[in-house]
Amino acid sequence: MITVGIVLLFFSYLLGSVPTAVWIGRLFYGTDVREHGSGNAGATNTFRVLGKSAGIPVLIIDSFKGWLAVMLPVWFLGGFDSPVLFENFRVLCGAFAVLGHIFPVFAGFRGGKGVATLLGVAFGMFPIAALCGVGLFMLVLLLTHYVSLGSILASVGYGLFLLLVEKVHHDASIIFAVTIPVLVILTHKANIRRLINGNESRTFLRKNNRA
Repeated sequence: MITVGIVLLFFSYLLGSVPTAVWIGRLFYGTDVREHGSGNAGATNTFRVLGKSAGIPVLIIDSFKGWLAVMLPVWFLGGFDSPVLFENFRVLCGAFAVLGHIFPVFAGFRGGKGVATLLGVAFGMFPIAALCGVGLFMLVLLLTHYVSLGSILASVGYGLFLLLVEKVHHDASIIFAVTIPVLVILTHKANIRRLINGNESRTFLRKNNRA
């Protein structure tokens, strides 16, 4: 059981380390997205640099990495004696996937901010809370056109939903609810500075809405 657990954690990190944006950019566009835009290997920068045809697959695959990581224990460790330990281990697998996305071994440890992978983890663990977070993200994006602001507020909303509505009680789930907004804020420090200075890039869902 312990050996299988260690293997699943390692595999979760490798899953997260798949640099979707880098590989799609290089393979189909001859471009390393990390050399353009914000310099991150994530879905948002892929949308910005390469457009929707590349950004949508990156978003889907990066989210799937997180979802798959927290589902692996369900498939391979369903016999956990303690439900609490089982949920804690699922959260840990998700954390390893996010860590892999931010520091991917397959891309020189230069990855993205982990938001899409966190989204997949969120849907795998608490889908209703995740849907609320997505709804908040879309609302903020439509009103402000700032992806970064939407990501930050959605992560905070997700954590609050888990604590106040779902009332999670497992230790790892509580840590997860608190850590997600903290991690998103830390990985968006440069974006926050640009938001304060008024020079953050804006994303318009419709071209004719551009200012």
